[in-house]
Amino acid sequence: MNTRSVLSFASRNWLTVAFVGGFVTDFLLLNRIDDVVDNLILLFYAVLATTALLLLYVGVAERLPGLTSKWLQKYTPVVMQYAFGGLLSGMLIFYGRSGDLLASAPFLLLILGVIIGNELLSKRSDRLVYHIALYFIGMFSYIVLVIPVITGKMGDLVFFLSGIIALGVVTGVVQLLYKIVPQFMMMNTRRLVFTLGMIYVTFNVLYLTNVIPPIPLSLIQLEIAQSVDRMQSGDYRVIYEQQPWWHILPFQHDELHPTRGQVACFARVYAPTKLETDIYHRWDFVNEAGEWEEYFTLDYPISGENAGGYRGYTRITNFFPGQWRCSVETRRGQVLGRKVFTIEEGAPVRDLVTQIE
Repeated sequence: MNTRSVLSFASRNWLTVAFVGGFVTDFLLLNRIDDVVDNLILLFYAVLATTALLLLYVGVAERLPGLTSKWLQKYTPVVMQYAFGGLLSGMLIFYGRSGDLLASAPFLLLILGVIIGNELLSKRSDRLVYHIALYFIGMFSYIVLVIPVITGKMGDLVFFLSGIIALGVVTGVVQLLYKIVPQFMMMNTRRLVFTLGMIYVTFNVLYLTNVIPPIPLSLIQLEIAQSVDRMQSGDYRVIYEQQPWWHILPFQHDELHPTRGQVACFARVYAPTKLETDIYHRWDFVNEAGEWEEYFTLDYPISGENAGGYRGYTRITNFFPGQWRCSVETRRGQVLGRKVFTIEEGAPVRDLVTQIE
């Protein structure tokens, strides 16, 4: 594709280009959720989205002199799409890092669906409702993400409080739109109430069913090892069994041949500096019915003080051959990550590697 073709595509799809531009910015700049720069970037998107949404309909209602209103109608959609793109892609980045991909897939697919639907509507009334819905999803996701970082707390109360704050922010914006385009808003009142209500209920259902990832935690490392021991220095001696190279492919499970009387699950969890919570390791095995059955669960506290991730491990000594998994979860069962593996006995042991973590 030559330069002329690229420019031609951009001129015909400038809203899409602006939306993708927000993704590119996030990919280049976002790193840590408790980093000041990252938080300022997300706050900038939230403020920019709010301002652009209001100014767009100021232009549509021609509340300002002719040329200014036309300028707002032409350019604020680009700014708004950039802000929405940046805010939602930021959510995808941080939420994607936080939870197990399969466990959080419905929530991440919801965000992707919202992004794709952004380009499918053409009627002005449909776009008004969609813009407000998109704004609510972005703000809800953002506030749920940032409140635990600010307060250092997470859990049911913090999530529901964050949802109420997001609902309050969007209600304020809707009230301003009623003053800017009153007739247009009155025509769509029922649709707006239904849409915002459904979004609010959906977010809460996804949280209660542990589909929403355990923001702002993120799993940096999860390994199944032959043994783990804590040294006097505070570091951990982890002995791994080397796996074939193809085990890096999706849906390939590690094979373990225990030789040290134990099987260990070593995890490194990143948490924002102020956050204090408990991490749970849940061990399951496949029973005779072919279903996962819980073996045991053990928890340990983390304080978010380690920039490289808070390290912890659990181990089992009374094991048997078969398929197992170790899940790293929050108190309410939100999955940060899990490792499925097979315990084999009697087969040759692969090379063992010792690492200091």
